[in-house]
Amino acid sequence: MSFRPTPRLVLLGLAAVILAMVVTGCGRDDTSSNAQGASQTTDTGGTTESLFGRIEADGSSTVGPLVTAAAESFQQENPDVQVTVGISGTGGGFERFCAGETDLSNASRPIKPDPEDQEATLCKKNGVEYTEFQVANDGIAVVTNKEIAWATCLTVDQLKKIWEPGSKVKSWKDVDPSFPDEKLTLAGPGTDSGTFDFFTNEINGEEGASRSDYQASEDDNVIVQAVEGDKGGLGYFGLSYYEQNQDKLNDVEVDGGDGCVAPSTETVQDSSYTPLSRPLFVYAKNEALKRPEVQAFIKYMLDNHTSISESALFVPLTDEQAQKAEDTFATATGS
Repeated sequence: MSFRPTPRLVLLGLAAVILAMVVTGCGRDDTSSNAQGASQTTDTGGTTESLFGRIEADGSSTVGPLVTAAAESFQQENPDVQVTVGISGTGGGFERFCAGETDLSNASRPIKPDPEDQEATLCKKNGVEYTEFQVANDGIAVVTNKEIAWATCLTVDQLKKIWEPGSKVKSWKDVDPSFPDEKLTLAGPGTDSGTFDFFTNEINGEEGASRSDYQASEDDNVIVQAVEGDKGGLGYFGLSYYEQNQDKLNDVEVDGGDGCVAPSTETVQDSSYTPLSRPLFVYAKNEALKRPEVQAFIKYMLDNHTSISESALFVPLTDEQAQKAEDTFATATGS
């Protein structure tokens, strides 16, 4: 008696053959898994591991935009890593960092040592060990209207006289008797700006201390337009933004006690443009640096420091500063 397959058996047989082909295809060496943290076989036979997790940073309102710019581009390449950047000020950031609440602390100054403040003491008390990375430089340009030829250099005392709380300076002649009796009009960052905090601290001696009768804006374009549009205009903002608008404005040299120095990438990088230049830092908790995603993010910032700094309107590291940061990273991670 001969066996004659039914249509149902034929279909089942075809399905089995197709399934076997699919399984065989999925077992090829050149495929990769989409699972988070799973090994991926590359065309060259090596393996990589996808990054995932969350990185929490907080601190300086000045450094915040820099780290945010780095995080946005980093996350495009590593979509399973979430980087959150808070802005509670340098001191507030260190407080959270030393309490063990964050992985990274963004700072516009070094952490204060034990005898000076409780920041390092708090970290030590809570067993938080950390590594300091310089990630960029910051410079503030003082600018005037193009028609102003007399104020090519201003001392810190003159800038304080102009910007201190309760200032009665209304005319350029009030700044210096040799200047003309031209009405002085002011524009600058608003009180939510890290640039405002830095400038007022360095010039007026107290963060946030400033006269209030000026055109304030968080938009640097508004400051440019205000200074450009008034013959007696004076303002300040980040150096990189001045460099983009130098055809519209004059920059002012600043005498911090050692003579007049013009703002430039070079004078900011070598700190001769005082007191309106400074290094910018990110502090990483050593325990967090053991995590692949944190380690990769810091490395990404260091490898791409020039493009990140320029996109966030900061002055990049010098070659020497960049090498020091790379060496620090290698020591901290054992890489």
